[in-house]
Amino acid sequence: MATWNLDTTKHHVLICNGSSCNRVGAEEVTQAIRSEIANQELDPYIHTTRTRCNGRCDDKCVVISYPDGIWYKDVKPQDARELINSLKKDQPFVEKISHTFCEEGFQRTEGTVKGISKEKETVIKVSKKL
Repeated sequence: MATWNLDTTKHHVLICNGSSCNRVGAEEVTQAIRSEIANQELDPYIHTTRTRCNGRCDDKCVVISYPDGIWYKDVKPQDARELINSLKKDQPFVEKISHTFCEEGFQRTEGTVKGISKEKETVIKVSKKL
């Protein structure tokens, strides 16, 4: 198990490898992004993590970049170079953005599905003593 030194890391890229994303090529997206990082010798600056489902299955394949808080949708292996170049320049890959973070929370881009609410019914359980 590795323990990476993150002292020079500027971007953390989370790549969804949940079941919906995997069905449309998440592994290929993961490998393309990692290859592009290596080809550009950016390993000290861009760290990647393969995740499970990020809950935006309609946006598959999902890639998230931090600390900028940008969620990308419909990422394909051929997008790897442009995505990595955008991180290198600190300019978002606008065509693929689904959500951006601001003080009010995440803002959805036009054409991105809103999704279902995370609010749940409050269930009150009453225990009875026998």
